[in-house]
Amino acid sequence: METLRHPPDTRRCAVALAGNPNVGKSTVFNALTGMRQHTGNWPGKTVAVARGACRASRHALEIIDTPGTYSLIAHSAEEETARNFICFGAPDAAIVVCDATCLERNLNLALQTMEVCPRVLICVNLMDEARKKGIHVDLDALSRALGAPVVGTAARSRSTLAPLVDALDALLDAPARECRRVPYPAPLEAALAGLEPTLRAAVGRRLSARWLALRLLENDGALLGEAQAYLGADVRALPDVRAALERARAALDAAGLAGDKLRDAVVSGLTGEAGRVCACAAVPTGQGYSPRDRRLDRLLTSRRTGYPIMLLMLAAVFYITISGANYPSELLMSAFGHVEEAMRAALVALGAPAWLRGALVEGIWRVLSWVVAVMLPPMAIFFPLFALLEDSGYLPRVAYMLDRPLKRCRACGKQCLTMCMGLGCNAAGVVGCRIIDSPRERLIAILTNSLMPCNGRFPTLILLIGTFFTVLPGPLGSVWAAICLTLLIAVSVAATLAATLAASALLSRTLLKGLPSSFVLELPPYRRPQFAQAIARALMDRIVFVLGRAAAVAAPAGLFIWLMANVSPGGVSLMSRMAGALDPLARLMGLDGVILSAFILGFPANEIVLPLAVMAYLEQGSVNALSGAHAVRELLTANGWTWLTALNTMLFSLMHWPCSTTLLTIRRETGSLRWTAAALALPTAMGMAVCMLTTLLMGPFAR
Repeated sequence: METLRHPPDTRRCAVALAGNPNVGKSTVFNALTGMRQHTGNWPGKTVAVARGACRASRHALEIIDTPGTYSLIAHSAEEETARNFICFGAPDAAIVVCDATCLERNLNLALQTMEVCPRVLICVNLMDEARKKGIHVDLDALSRALGAPVVGTAARSRSTLAPLVDALDALLDAPARECRRVPYPAPLEAALAGLEPTLRAAVGRRLSARWLALRLLENDGALLGEAQAYLGADVRALPDVRAALERARAALDAAGLAGDKLRDAVVSGLTGEAGRVCACAAVPTGQGYSPRDRRLDRLLTSRRTGYPIMLLMLAAVFYITISGANYPSELLMSAFGHVEEAMRAALVALGAPAWLRGALVEGIWRVLSWVVAVMLPPMAIFFPLFALLEDSGYLPRVAYMLDRPLKRCRACGKQCLTMCMGLGCNAAGVVGCRIIDSPRERLIAILTNSLMPCNGRFPTLILLIGTFFTVLPGPLGSVWAAICLTLLIAVSVAATLAATLAASALLSRTLLKGLPSSFVLELPPYRRPQFAQAIARALMDRIVFVLGRAAAVAAPAGLFIWLMANVSPGGVSLMSRMAGALDPLARLMGLDGVILSAFILGFPANEIVLPLAVMAYLEQGSVNALSGAHAVRELLTANGWTWLTALNTMLFSLMHWPCSTTLLTIRRETGSLRWTAAALALPTAMGMAVCMLTTLLMGPFAR
């Protein structure tokens, strides 16, 4: 098994990779293709297809990783994506990844895939975990019962996937089989028997006639629309099909199988067949679900202990991040200072004019170096820790805990998953909202996601906490800073819940009426994190990407702010004019015009807000002149900052407009400028109101 370029003598085949959430499907994909598709020990990670190449002995394989789904009877955007590719993407074969520890439930999707796809390979993954739980899966018996090839794997051990590639090679060479026929109740079977021949004559081999007959009887409008686009015609408009369909529906009505009862009959047929097949192959020989896991779940998900442990865990992550980031940041800043001196000397030697030296060195380079020095160390610590928690199975427990307050706010419990994604990047959290099937609840999650502080806001929060609110020396100061940052995250969660409740109440009564949808969340087994892979994934998939995006924005922003500070019509710089115009509004919020200007000019990326403020205070943007938190405090206090100013700056950092990348993502996801404007206005209005209220209540104590 290799992941190299395909030789010219092999036939290229498209293979759909399907499976329930949390069965290790993306791990299988990564191992087969060598790609770094993000994996996580919770459902809802993949919200769009990913493609990768794999070479078998006789075929060049293009593996298409579809979103995790429990069924091809789609109820959400991710399930529709998986269904549409499997049913209408014309793959040469499909691999259905199943969890060996809960095989019966996973076979539901496998049977549905076999109903529509003639070449299906069953990958029974997590065989190692099944053995630990005392579950024996007879792969040969399972293959005989399904009538399809079956391979057992433990995807975290890449060597176990070689038989999977060999079996796929053989499957692609073998003649296509008839699609599997799942037995349904007698009245439904009779209706299908009358409809199938007519459909087979109409569609030929492009689709399974039996599967299409089932969908026509269920009258799933969205799916039938996709089928019409795939076939290039509406088969329901054909006279023979229309007549046969009317007869079949009349027979089902007479048997009492119409509407929801018909869907229940289809689901019952699938689950009954899955149970029969599983009984032939999976034999529990032990206690099943680990007693240790049960004890941990009682501790981590109970109302009494779950929330405190969640806060302590978050505080521990922040403590490690804060205590470990200070010294590397100072080293980076010092190193960048030496580079700046060399750049200035080189430009002088080349005879560059003063304005060019100022724009390149004092503008672009200083902002860029500030962003890298301030962002890189915290991200290099926070993201790997977050990845380890994700890999261990703890984050699904966090989602379970946050589901309760979200349901009270009449929102979907899946929103807690997107909130956790927002801690890394709000744009990623917005894209993750695709896992929410209700349009109203998906829109609410999108509008409120930016209230969760992304990684770009952490450096500002950490620096201001360490500068104005850490009064304890040494390690105790880092502990206190971690507690303060955890409290700020709690404020963000509370603000998100409040905004969610308000938005839900408004939308429920106006534009998007509807009840909250159901939320199925598995609590996967606890797993030992793969330290090397988790850290490498965090470094490559998150840190490099986010830092690259921030640097790409910081460089032109540095030039722009240098121009704002140095272009002085009438002897007053553009920055000073802007700050003066905004100062009255900013004072009401407990800020000043410079801070509010920095937030506005930091619209491209949250990472550069504080550097912009510092550059504005210093006029020439001499960020490198500041060495550590003490120098920052001296500069800010010299410009009128108090602890209340710092508090309001942190609160407004938590609650203000999303960055440009997030807003562009919202525009793409909603397809509406109106909702994009609402996503900008909602957190901004909340932030301004909170800052004004804080200033009104706490102002007398800050004087």
